[in-house]
Amino acid sequence: MQKNLKLSIVVLCYRSEYNIIPFIEKVKTIVKKLTHSFEIILVANYMENSDDKTAAIVNEIAKNDSVYKTICKPKKGMMGWDMKEGLARCKGDYLCVIDGDGQFPIENITQCYKEILKGKYSLVKTHRIKRGDGFYRKIISKVYNFIFSTLFTSINSKDINSKPKIFTREVYNKMNLTSDDWFIDAEIMLEAKRLGVLFYEFPTEFHSLSGRQSFVKFSAIFEFTRNLILFKLKGGR
Repeated sequence: MQKNLKLSIVVLCYRSEYNIIPFIEKVKTIVKKLTHSFEIILVANYMENSDDKTAAIVNEIAKNDSVYKTICKPKKGMMGWDMKEGLARCKGDYLCVIDGDGQFPIENITQCYKEILKGKYSLVKTHRIKRGDGFYRKIISKVYNFIFSTLFTSINSKDINSKPKIFTREVYNKMNLTSDDWFIDAEIMLEAKRLGVLFYEFPTEFHSLSGRQSFVKFSAIFEFTRNLILFKLKGGR
C-alpha cells in the first residue's frame, strides 16, 4: 500500500484554459518550498459538447510532470461536485483546495500549511478583507455570510466561501460532504462544527477576475439559502 504524501493541493480549473498554466506552475514552485512530498490535483471537469479546452491542456501538462494528477470528466454537478472529486483523489495527510482563477493569492497556501502544521487547528482558511471583484460579487458574498451567520450563530467564520481551505486527513475522512453546488464551502464549515473542529482564519486580498466573467450568478443566493434552511431543518446547528 502506498504511503500517504504529506500535502495534496486541489486546484479547481473549470474553464481556465491556458490561464491555468502559469497558475499551477506558481503553485508548484511555492509548494516545493514547503515539502518535497506533495501532489497537485487538477480538476478540469467539463460540460459535454462545450468548447472548453481545459481538460486537454491539463492532461498534456500531466503527461510531462508526474506531480500533476488530472480529473477530467463530463460534469454531473457544479463546484461542489468538482471539489469532492478532487478531494477523493488526494493521498496527502493535509488536503488543500484553491480556485484556479487566480483571485485568491497562491501565497496563502504557505500560511495555511504552516499554521495547520502547528497542530492547534485542524482546518485553516482565509477571509477576504479587500476585494478587487465587482459590486455584484461583493453583494452576493455579503448576503451569503449574513444568512449563514444568522442561521448558524455558533460558527464564528467571517467568510465561509473564502479559500484556500486546508484540513487534515483525519477531519476530511470524518466529513460527510454531499453538496454538488456552491453550498460546498458552507457544508465544510458546518461539518467542522459538527465534528468539534477548531479552525483558524487569516485575512487575505481577493483579486479582480480577468479574462472571463464570474460563474457565480445571483440565483446562487436562493440556492444557497435553500440548502442552509434544509440543513437547519434536518437538525443542523
